[in-house]
Amino acid sequence: MRGFTAIVVALLLAGCNSTPTPTKTEVPPPPPVHDNTAMLPSVNRTGTRVVPNHLLGKSMLPGGTIGEYDDNGRKYQLFIIETDSAQDAAIMLLDFKVALTDPAYIAYMGGYFGTDAGNPVYVFGKSQYLAGVTGLAEDLADPIARQLAQRLR
Repeated sequence: MRGFTAIVVALLLAGCNSTPTPTKTEVPPPPPVHDNTAMLPSVNRTGTRVVPNHLLGKSMLPGGTIGEYDDNGRKYQLFIIETDSAQDAAIMLLDFKVALTDPAYIAYMGGYFGTDAGNPVYVFGKSQYLAGVTGLAEDLADPIARQLAQRLR
């Protein structure tokens, strides 16, 4: 009986000394991106694409929809990011503002105009969306941004 008890105790102690197996920490995939191509104006549009993550090459932005436009040789992009809430869109807008050079507040749109790596950017939030125009001066981007804002549901 003593031998049996010694074996059980030895097995229990051996189990206590084992090191835990390290587990791999998996990075969760980014949330699915909404395809908002239907909300982009079709006039002068040359193409669209859904970007799964880091829209416009910005690490702080999730994925979204980009439309490419060409208006008589004037090339620009429209973008839409759909978030879970208006608060999330507002936070992203402020993060984007920090990334812009010399951002100017546009009160009537609730957005900013500035440059990003020399590229002009007009960005605004509406409801649960962060949207904007890249590649155009503010006076040219403003009417296009207003049109885009009307299309956001």
